[in-house]
This record gives sequence, C-alpha cells and structure tokens, in this order.
Amino acid sequence: MLTDCFATMGHMGALGWLMPLAVLLLLGLGIAALIKYLFTSHKRDRS
Repeated sequence: MLTDCFATMGHMGALGWLMPLAVLLLLGLGIAALIKYLFTSHKRDRS
C-alpha cells in the first residue's frame, strides 16, 4: 500500500508531495490551537 501511495505521489509531481504535507501541517496547527485554547480557558476560569 505504501509503494502505491509513493507511486501516485511521484506521478502527480510536486503537488502530490505538497498536498499531504499541507494537510498534516493544517491538522497539527489546528490541534495545537485547540490545546492552547483549552489550557488558556482553564487558567482564566480559576482566577
């Protein structure tokens, strides 16, 4: 399965490599923002 994925990404060129990386980056940033929001909101509730 991994070789099929790499073959498809190779045929698509640069876009095939950028799209999965962009999705992972956005997902990571979204999770980081959510965690930051949760921790900062808890600190405000206590004070």
